[in-house]
Amino acid sequence: MAILQHSPSNPMFPPLPAGSALRAPENGWLSRLMNPAVDGAAYQELKFSLHRKLLGRVHLESVLALPDDRVRREIRLALARLLDEESAPLNGAEQKRILDEVLDEVFGLGPLEPLLQDPTISDILVTTPKLVYVERSGRLHRTPVEFKDAGHLLRIIEKIVSRVGRRIDESSPMVDARLPDGSRVNAVIPPVAVDGPMLSIRRFGRVPLQSEDLVRSLTWTEGMSELLKACVTARLNIVVSGGTGSGKTTILNVLSSFIPETERIVTIEDAAELRLQQTHTARMETRPSNIEGHGAIPIRQLVINALRMRPDRIVVGEVRGEEALDMLQAMNTGHDGSLTTIHANTPRDGIARLEVMMGMANSSLSVHSIQQQITSAVDLFVHAARFSDGSRRVTHVTECLGIEAGSIVTQDIFLFERKGLLPDGRVTGRFRATGIRPRFQETLRTAGFELPDSLYQTVVEVA
Repeated sequence: MAILQHSPSNPMFPPLPAGSALRAPENGWLSRLMNPAVDGAAYQELKFSLHRKLLGRVHLESVLALPDDRVRREIRLALARLLDEESAPLNGAEQKRILDEVLDEVFGLGPLEPLLQDPTISDILVTTPKLVYVERSGRLHRTPVEFKDAGHLLRIIEKIVSRVGRRIDESSPMVDARLPDGSRVNAVIPPVAVDGPMLSIRRFGRVPLQSEDLVRSLTWTEGMSELLKACVTARLNIVVSGGTGSGKTTILNVLSSFIPETERIVTIEDAAELRLQQTHTARMETRPSNIEGHGAIPIRQLVINALRMRPDRIVVGEVRGEEALDMLQAMNTGHDGSLTTIHANTPRDGIARLEVMMGMANSSLSVHSIQQQITSAVDLFVHAARFSDGSRRVTHVTECLGIEAGSIVTQDIFLFERKGLLPDGRVTGRFRATGIRPRFQETLRTAGFELPDSLYQTVVEVA
């Protein structure tokens, strides 16, 4: 094999020993590395041996002083030298693979890097160090990706959470974080995780989806998009409901894209993942408590603080507790056009959850007072659901009307009606306008939106 040359002028690493070359050993574990009959333990050991030796030779001060592209180039050359010293029986393609993987360990997230570079993957689910699944087009697939051991996976998790100023340890074994591209990360470690560290990454497209993209994917129809755009622009308060993985955050992002560029938006999230396209956006995220158990800043505190920031709109990533009361109070006190999401199976369940969460925030509130707050604050529920074929669709666009006989009254404006399954497993059905004109239509007209009557009569078949 060719000798791997290395520049003697490199300020970061000592010169190569004379006559070094890649050569096959007579015996030992390296000679079994490429044997398909054995597992990947030898390969993993070689990779981590290179990583450890690299860390032992790098001069950190020199590294930090160089541009990023040169750092990567120099470290790749150093790894090639170290691989040469190992005398591993590798061909050119195998050398490139192991060098790429060690670089991923140094600069990225190790075994996860190839998955993160795949735009077709929407979820990465690490159940155990040896069991990694991904989701493509709504379906789960097992991958050949593996971590060396639980310690390797834990180091990757710590690298992720440390970037956003969070921590994970035995005293705080669960954490929410995010990747630089905005992907949502959740990690759980022992003693909560029984079989070792677990990692879940919810990815978002590199290019934010637009309303037209949701129409093409049959998440909603043109008529629904037209109505919702008018509602957002006319400053109606909207709650997006749905189950886990139903696309609530995606829909919230698209709805927020309808907000005029001239308005100031304040976003509040547990882990910042919204990707608003407006320039004047002030972003805040919660902070967990420190190691002494102090300093936590929950969503409720951020909602209260947002009211002092002169917002035109408040967008809360998700309400799941006492902050529901403060969010609805904000909607009722001059911050029209606010948006949020909530976990629920139907819009009616979303209302019930809001009632419970408001009761948690203030137990002295009567049921009638809570219902009044909800009906005066929320104008519209947009409900999303995920079906068995992996498709995600807006199944309800529901108006919140008022209180009758001690119950909150709603009416559906658009529905998705499921019909059945095709032989290939795809869900069939239709989007149907109910024919009911919303009571807020006059508000839309005042804001300059004259929606045609035909919009409330449309039917779109999904085959």
